[in-house]
Amino acid sequence: MNEWLEELPEDMIVDTEQAVDPRAYLGVGWTFPVDVDLAECAATDGTVCPIAMREYEALVAQSIAIILETGKGERVMRPDFGAGLRQLVFEPINSATIALVQHQVEDALTLFEPRIDVLSVTVAPHDSLQGVLNIDLTYRIKLTNSEQNLVYPFYLEGGGT
Repeated sequence: MNEWLEELPEDMIVDTEQAVDPRAYLGVGWTFPVDVDLAECAATDGTVCPIAMREYEALVAQSIAIILETGKGERVMRPDFGAGLRQLVFEPINSATIALVQHQVEDALTLFEPRIDVLSVTVAPHDSLQGVLNIDLTYRIKLTNSEQNLVYPFYLEGGGT
C-alpha cells in the first residue's frame, strides 16, 4: 500500500468494490423521448425539474427499442444505424417478410448493441390485431449474464399508432 494512503483518515478511504455498482458499465442516460422527472420536479415545487433518466437494464431495453425504431439513413452522422424496419411497413405479412424482419433485427442488434448477446428473435403475426407482427426478442446482458425478454409490436400496412 502507498504510504500517503496509510496516512489518510479512515473515513476518507473508500472500498471501491462496494462503492461502484458493477452494472455501471450498462450506463445511465436520458429517457427517450426526452422528458422531465416529474417526481423530482414536484418535490422541489417546480423550482428544479431535472431530465428524467434511465439506468442499467432499463437503458439497454430503451436502446434496443431505439435501434428497432430507427430507419437506415435517419441519423445524419450514422446513416447505417438502425434496423430499417420502416421500409417494410407496406409489405404483406408472409414468410418472406417475417424472415426479412427477423434478419434485420438480428443484424442491427448484433451490430449496434454491444452490451447484449441476442439469443433468439421470433417474428409472428399478432393473434388478434391485423397488420401487426410481434417481434419476440430474448437477449442476455453480457455484464450480468441475465436473460431479458422484449416483445416489440411492429405495425405493417400503415396500422397502429
